[in-house]
Amino acid sequence: METTAKLKGVRLSAQKGRLIADQIRGLPVDKAINVLLFSPKKAAAIMKQLLNSAIANAEHNNGADIDELKIKSIYVDRATYMPRSSARAKGRGNRIMKPTCHITITVAD
Repeated sequence: METTAKLKGVRLSAQKGRLIADQIRGLPVDKAINVLLFSPKKAAAIMKQLLNSAIANAEHNNGADIDELKIKSIYVDRATYMPRSSARAKGRGNRIMKPTCHITITVAD
């Protein structure tokens, strides 16, 4: 049985999110939570919350056993940029593009 959890519009670049996603892909959920717990990256804390949500979805909606779950797929897609502006000399301005991403985690037993 597969269960999915999605998080959209995360204020994180997709490249930085994929670094963490590659570390936990295919792991059992207890080992994946351990990896995320001791990682100092911002993406690790976000993915830990999303993984806990996917585990809760699997337990509540499908009646899955938590001990047998593992991460079947995890991917991080680029989302829209948040355009911001920064003041420059002589009345000009620069655009600052702040990236966002979508994270999807699928757990299966």
